[in-house]
Amino acid sequence: MSEPLDPRLTPARPHVADLRLRDRVTAARYVAGTPRRVTAPSAPLRREPDPGAGLDTEALLGDAVDLYDAAEGFAFVQLARDGYVGYLPADSLGPADPEPTHRVTALRTFLYPEPDLKRPVLGHLSLGARLVATGESGAYLETRGGYVFARHCASVESREPDYVATAMRLAGTPYLWGGRTSLGLDCSGLVQLCLDMAGLPCPRDADMQERALGQALPLDLARLRRGDLVFWRGHVGLMRDPETLIHANGHHMAVAAEPLAEAVARIEAHSFGAVTGIRRL
Repeated sequence: MSEPLDPRLTPARPHVADLRLRDRVTAARYVAGTPRRVTAPSAPLRREPDPGAGLDTEALLGDAVDLYDAAEGFAFVQLARDGYVGYLPADSLGPADPEPTHRVTALRTFLYPEPDLKRPVLGHLSLGARLVATGESGAYLETRGGYVFARHCASVESREPDYVATAMRLAGTPYLWGGRTSLGLDCSGLVQLCLDMAGLPCPRDADMQERALGQALPLDLARLRRGDLVFWRGHVGLMRDPETLIHANGHHMAVAAEPLAEAVARIEAHSFGAVTGIRRL
């Protein structure tokens, strides 16, 4: 018997579904996904085609998607990065080609209409955004959408293997449910962004991460080390060192580092209960 399909990862709605799901779901029509790429600095992915619907996650400039349907300003897509399904603003998408050449390595940087820091900016790009460089102009990369300060970027193949150091760079970033940019992050978005910068595939939500990442360890908080992931039911954090957790959380409403013992006691008493898992990458 087939396992139930996770709606977060299943490109199917009553009006349309992925052609490959014809034998598993009921829909008015079945289509093959059309490759597209995010051309906006970032784009909110929502569960429903409604600007008032909650934010599930965010796509960044350069992210690849499969497009299944577009109507009334929304595009029903599946993100290539992690398989997440939902609705993006239709105007945030463009052609799939060419492939990005660079990605942003600064926490955030600006997109300019000309290679001139005095010009009004077109928008901001987050850590991890990927862009197509078409040339250079002084200290700037020329891209398909504008100009970016070159030293804020690196080759798309570059890696930042110390994902804990990346998390510490993001300390102070405001908490945002569904956020995965350097303007706002939730707990699993922080983990996913940091692992992505290290070149490590990572699911989007905490429960998915607890099942998929690394090796499960015994629930012994006295034997943790830097880089271990600590999970609760609906929450995740990274160990900065054996005694210190860094996590995006609603208590601080920010990415914050704090003694693990304090976080464990507070979370058990007031929110997600006891620790459910430890994973080592």
